[in-house]
Amino acid sequence: MDLKQMYADKLTTAEEAVKAVNSGDWVDFGWCTGTPVALDAAMAGRLPELTDVNFRGGILMKPLAIFGIDNPAEHMTWNSWHMGGLERKAIAQGFSFYAPIRYSELPRYYRDIDTPSRVAMFQVAPMDDHGFFSFGPNASHMMAMCDRAEVIIVEVNQNMPRCLGGFEEGIHISKVDMIVEGDNPAIAAMGAAGPATAVDEAVAKYIVDEIPDGACLQLGIGGMPNAVGSLIAKSDLKDLGIHTEMYVDAFVDIANAGKITGLRKSIDKGRQVYAFAAGTQKLYDYLNDNPECMSAPVEYTNDIRQISALDNFISINNAVDIDLFGQVNAESAGTKQISGAGGQLDFVLGAYLSRGGKSFICMSSTFTTKDGTVKSRIRPTLADGSIVTDTRANVHYFVTEYGLVNLKGLSSWQKAEAIISVAHPDFRDELIADAEKMHIWKASNKR
Repeated sequence: MDLKQMYADKLTTAEEAVKAVNSGDWVDFGWCTGTPVALDAAMAGRLPELTDVNFRGGILMKPLAIFGIDNPAEHMTWNSWHMGGLERKAIAQGFSFYAPIRYSELPRYYRDIDTPSRVAMFQVAPMDDHGFFSFGPNASHMMAMCDRAEVIIVEVNQNMPRCLGGFEEGIHISKVDMIVEGDNPAIAAMGAAGPATAVDEAVAKYIVDEIPDGACLQLGIGGMPNAVGSLIAKSDLKDLGIHTEMYVDAFVDIANAGKITGLRKSIDKGRQVYAFAAGTQKLYDYLNDNPECMSAPVEYTNDIRQISALDNFISINNAVDIDLFGQVNAESAGTKQISGAGGQLDFVLGAYLSRGGKSFICMSSTFTTKDGTVKSRIRPTLADGSIVTDTRANVHYFVTEYGLVNLKGLSSWQKAEAIISVAHPDFRDELIADAEKMHIWKASNKR
């Protein structure tokens, strides 16, 4: 097999490649940092000629050219596996929609779905000596997507890190239909979290005190998980392992502090396992050709059987709000979609099944509206239309700056009492009155 000749034969321009897309097609646009750039620009030029083109993707890192055409709703839908700010704006324009998922199941959705993508186009790292294009830090569901696509177009970016793995971390040139060489833009960065607030640090302290040596970590994205990561990097913890959905900058800091060895992991010993990654250039440089880091499909990283096989698994995630029944919303503000379910429930379930494992849902006790009003994130019931990301039976530890409570196995009045105990003091009496009205409070409860 002459790989160089095969490459030359499949090499084309972005403008020629997007001619493969027709009206009514489903088109996969990669994932996160693998979303195409040159192909996106070319697609924006072709899209006004087409109707009812349905794109799939998620975690957009920068504005898409296809979003900027005139009257995009007349020509396309954007179907997102995980929403971000860019996609939230597109919802209001009538062409962006959230596709609810349990992230661990996403590869199977592709393999079972009735409407597979006819065309898949995404960024990859340059071909290696064996004919493989690395998906970069985006293994996630990419191979399942490629398995169902009729036409596969890769956009080579010299700046895409080559992320090593165990399986399904790249695609061979023999499976690729067209190759486009773009302008090699810098890989889109997800800005480093700002300085930790006093609230972030308080929450982080409660959680880090619960982490033993040799624990295996999963961190979500956001200020609080980042604060936990910073505190871990400065702690005396040792021999930590990593098995996570998203690899973030905090893991690089923990690794550089010498805290990560992975030597106590029962599976993938010595490897930092992740489904996708996004962060600053520091993160991409760290992942590039690093044999310690293992890029793997999400059906592996988020499988509760794999998570539960790792002793002392520690899962740390954010949420939007919680109600007095213990229902957690981590993805919407009422009916307004903010992000997505992602793999939070996968890790909540898996961590609890792990021997010594703990799952933490953390949030600030309050938030401030645009007009300066302070409101509680702990509510009597979730707002109308809010999504229950984690059911009341599944939440393990809940943490605010006022404390940490274990909600497992509690009766409804015990659960309400525990949640109110870590609410902001200014809202506790009001929450107690609400609990009494809902008959989940008893006279002997602590006040």
